[in-house]
Amino acid sequence: MGKSVVIDADECIGCESCVELCSEVFSFNEAEEKAEVIMPEGGPEDCIEEAIDTCPVECIHWEED
Repeated sequence: MGKSVVIDADECIGCESCVELCSEVFSFNEAEEKAEVIMPEGGPEDCIEEAIDTCPVECIHWEED
């Protein structure tokens, strides 16, 4: 049993802070003008945690598999 990182796209405001902090896990979808997870199984947890803590609308979270 593991966990994966997810973004609530409805809440995302496209500030790109997660992309700047953790580009190996998050990218910016220009068409949607929102961030997206490109490595849902995770990556460096410290990097992901910083992105979660920095998100101004708190739309990034871990989900148990």
